[in-house]
Amino acid sequence: MSFARRSLLSAAAASPLLLGRGARAQAATLKIGVLNDQSGVYKDISGPTSVAAVRQAIQDFGARSGLTVEVVAGDHQNKPDVGSNIARQWLDRDGVDVIVDVPNSAVALAVNGVVREKNKVFLNSGAATADLTGAQCTPNTIHWTYDTWMLAKSTGGAMVKAGGDSWFFVTADYAFGHALERDTGNFVKASGGRVLGNVRAPLGNTDFSSFLVQAQSSRAKIIGLANAGADTVNAVKQAAEFGITRRGTKIAVLLMFINDVHALGLAAAQGLVLTETFYWDLNDRTRAFTNRVKPHMAGNMPSMSHAGCYSAVLHYLKAAADMGPAAAKADGAAAVARMKAMPTDDDCFGAGSVRADGRKIHPAYLFEVKAPGESKGAWDYYKLLQTTPIDEAFRPLAEGGCPLVRS
Repeated sequence: MSFARRSLLSAAAASPLLLGRGARAQAATLKIGVLNDQSGVYKDISGPTSVAAVRQAIQDFGARSGLTVEVVAGDHQNKPDVGSNIARQWLDRDGVDVIVDVPNSAVALAVNGVVREKNKVFLNSGAATADLTGAQCTPNTIHWTYDTWMLAKSTGGAMVKAGGDSWFFVTADYAFGHALERDTGNFVKASGGRVLGNVRAPLGNTDFSSFLVQAQSSRAKIIGLANAGADTVNAVKQAAEFGITRRGTKIAVLLMFINDVHALGLAAAQGLVLTETFYWDLNDRTRAFTNRVKPHMAGNMPSMSHAGCYSAVLHYLKAAADMGPAAAKADGAAAVARMKAMPTDDDCFGAGSVRADGRKIHPAYLFEVKAPGESKGAWDYYKLLQTTPIDEAFRPLAEGGCPLVRS
C-alpha cells in the first residue's frame, strides 16, 4: 500500500509561544488522512488540492492551539475495496484518527462502515450520496459540503420551474449516480414532471455519443447528467459537438464544480446552471480563504469540495482542542458529538451547524456560467441566480431515516 504524500505539520513548532507549552503540545498527535482520487476522473475536484486545503486549516488554527497534527494522503482509485483497505491500514496500523474527503459515494459508504467499526472520525466532503445522513448515518460521520438531495432540489428544481417537465438521465453507474438520479427524479415527479428514461454509463467513460443519442431520441426536454468530474466534462463537450442544445433540448448538469467549468472553457460551458455551496468570489471571506490557500494549489482553484475539507478539519480541530486531543483520539463518536454541539463558522461557509444526523448545514447557491464576454478575469465564471437559505437547502431532519434521529 502506498500513499501519495506524507507531511508533518506541527502547530507547536510554528510558534515560540506554543513551545512554552511543551507537555501539552506533545501529549497527543492527531493524525488526519486525506483519502481521495489523486490521479483519476475526480483528481481536479479532490486530489492534491484537498490536501492543500486540509493543510491550510491546520495552519490557520495552529497559531491558537497546542495541537500537533500529522497529515497523510492516499489514492483510493475510485475502488471501494482499495478505499476500505487504506482506511483499515490507517486506523489499525498507522494511528490515523480522522479520514477526510473521500469523493466517490461507493468508496465513502465502505469507509463509513470501517470508521464506525474502529470508532474514529469520518469527515466526508467529496461524496454526494444523501444516504450518509439517511439509512447509513453513524455517530462517527459528518457529511459536510453537499449531497444528492440538495443538488436535486436546487438545480433540478430550478430546471423544472423553468419548464423542464420531462427528463432523461445519463447516470454514472455506481452509488453516487444512482442516488442523484433517484433524488432528482423524485423532485421532477413531485412537481408534476415525467422521467422518460435513463441510461447508465461506467465511471471514467470517454465516449458518451450513444448515451446522448438515446437521451435525445426520448424527446425529453431535459437531459440530466447524473455524473461528475471528467465524466461531466466529456458529456457536456460531446453534447455541444452534436448540437443537442441547438435543437431545443437543455442539459442539466446536476453536479459540476468550478474546476470542470475551467476544463470546459467558457465558450463551451456558458449558460450552464449548477449548484455549489462555495464560490471563491462569493464574498470577502471566501476571497480571503482563497488568497491564503491559492499559492499551495499548483494552479488549481478551490471548489466546494476543497472548501469542505478545509471547513470540516478546522471545526474538528476546534472540537479536539476543546475536549483535549487525547480524548478526541480515544473516542471518535465523542469527538463528532462535540462537533455537533459547537456552532460552525469559517471563511468558506460562514455560520452554520451540524445536525443530529451528521448533516452539516449552510446555504446553497444556484449559479449560471458566464459567457466569455462577461468574465472579467481568470476563474471569474459564475453569476449568482438564487440562494437557498440554510434551513431549506438540505433534506429535513425527520425525512432521512437516520437511526440517530428520534422520531
